[in-house]
Amino acid sequence: MNKIIENKKLSENVIQVTLEAPFIAQARQPGQFILLQVDENGERIPLTIADVDTNAGTITLIVQVVGKTTFLLSCKKDGEEIAYVVGPLGTPTHIEQFGNVVCVGGGIGTAPLFPIAKALKEKGNHLTVILGARTKDLIILEDKMKAIADEFIVCTDDGSYGIKALVTQPLKNLCEKEKKPDLVVAIGPPLMMKFCSETTRPFHVKTLVSLNTIMIDGTGMCGGCRVNVGGKTQFVCVDGPEFDGHLVDFDNMIKRLNAYKKQEEHKYHECKLKNA
Repeated sequence: MNKIIENKKLSENVIQVTLEAPFIAQARQPGQFILLQVDENGERIPLTIADVDTNAGTITLIVQVVGKTTFLLSCKKDGEEIAYVVGPLGTPTHIEQFGNVVCVGGGIGTAPLFPIAKALKEKGNHLTVILGARTKDLIILEDKMKAIADEFIVCTDDGSYGIKALVTQPLKNLCEKEKKPDLVVAIGPPLMMKFCSETTRPFHVKTLVSLNTIMIDGTGMCGGCRVNVGGKTQFVCVDGPEFDGHLVDFDNMIKRLNAYKKQEEHKYHECKLKNA
């Protein structure tokens, strides 16, 4: 059992949960995730670790409420407990001094991007951060990202904050410069990562994406998280979650992600009515 230290709302459908998990906090590296099960009979879902406090022995998760499990998590109060938290899982991000690095966060994807961007900056890279969301209210971790960035750009679809553009616009502008990026790390919705990868492809800029697929056991045994990368089957839980964005079959991944969308929506609304 893991105690909730703090569960607070960042926006209408986004929560920030700080959990007591000293061993995970000590072992976690940027890019890794956990599997969380709210109660004894619930499903397990993968959530990337947004931050840790090794002194306090806590991990911080930023979660978008989209289904039954995330809704039940959002209803938990400070001091209550989570049935199971397993981790850290996945292959950590490879951190080195690449030179000119661009980190692109879309919506809730900024949460898993933050520890990666921070580690890349600490390694001596010149860091440009691009954050994007539909509206201003959905921009998260702005202050933390701005504090570590050498260059900082915010985009919103509706123009309510920053520049009115998709994140691919400033990304393309950076790739067109004489000193183009040495590495791009893009994390966000699948379509956003797909188009970031397509933006950098003509410029031959290495682009990493972090995938969040359907996941059950987190050990590579069930095959639920399988993706096609460069014509080969890979498992996000053990081979990832990061892959070369130019090799990922995003269309196939998106199709698999939508396989249970209707059931997920039904359970979400059923759960909301029951807990109203």
